[in-house]
Amino acid sequence: MVKVGVVGSTGYAGYQLSMILSRHENASIVFLSSHNYSNMKFSDVYGNLRGFLDNSCIDMQDVGSYLTKIDVLFLALPHGQSFDLVEKALGLGVKVIDIGSDYRLRDHMNYEKWYGVTHRLTDALKYAVYGLPELYRDSISSANLVANPGCYPTASILALAPLVSTGTIDNTSIIIDAKSGVSGAGRSANVSTLFCECGESVKAYSIATHRHTPEIEQQLSDAAGEKITLSFTPHLVPMNRGILATCYGNLKKDISQNELYDLYQSYYKNENFIRITDSLPETRYVKGSNICDIAVRVDERTKRVIAVSAIDNLIKGAAGQAVQNMNILFGLSEHMGLDMLPNIL
Repeated sequence: MVKVGVVGSTGYAGYQLSMILSRHENASIVFLSSHNYSNMKFSDVYGNLRGFLDNSCIDMQDVGSYLTKIDVLFLALPHGQSFDLVEKALGLGVKVIDIGSDYRLRDHMNYEKWYGVTHRLTDALKYAVYGLPELYRDSISSANLVANPGCYPTASILALAPLVSTGTIDNTSIIIDAKSGVSGAGRSANVSTLFCECGESVKAYSIATHRHTPEIEQQLSDAAGEKITLSFTPHLVPMNRGILATCYGNLKKDISQNELYDLYQSYYKNENFIRITDSLPETRYVKGSNICDIAVRVDERTKRVIAVSAIDNLIKGAAGQAVQNMNILFGLSEHMGLDMLPNIL
């Protein structure tokens, strides 16, 4: 059994992670911690888990005393809050999977520019592995620190990687238009995500300034073998969960629809969590699962390709991917704990 601890367990990503781990046949939850709900039963915070996950949440200040009892530490914290715990855990030989953003960018100056926080564990950036299994499975398997990707980057990178890695599109022409459900903003009280503020409305936000932009650029640059600068615009839509990313690029040469599908099918031929679909993806068809649906279209009139992807932002975009990474780290079946069927209702 893999002994696990979860810090930040009562946020939306932490809740989803804790729920998956509680049903995982080869994982044992040693502790759940929470800043706001310490000493409360997890099932008193989330009543749907009563009788299934009744662990009492420990205070974050007490986590250090539990680190010697676990094999892997999951962190679901806001940016800038992971440094001390990660340093302690790694020093004790505990593997770390960080669902936050503190280890995704290799350049600490770039991190500080986009996040406005001084990075206090820059040495860890040298060996942190970006936790997108479809691209970095071999590196993940031997990692001590895994930087779980963001939700928007997961959807966007998976949609575009086959195109940039094969030189199919002009890499200076990439535009990503993405939509997210409200859970992507987290569980903290925020006027902009109140029901009356976001219901019956769709809005763009953080235009040209969203913090996931450099993460997407970094990973696509690696795939392309050249520096990529792109335009990324996120939107908030009035639904609980899900991300839809519509990605555009100018074709460098003529390619048919069938050839494009052959390219994607070949690129993801061994990936059971990726579905290349003929019909256009919808968030409801992946909701509650670790699946990413991708469809591609050639616009012959404009000589563009449009790649559309859909994921559940809390599962493939966060907690499910974190468990997928854990499975790889400990030599378990990658599907263990993640065989959830999408639930459209």
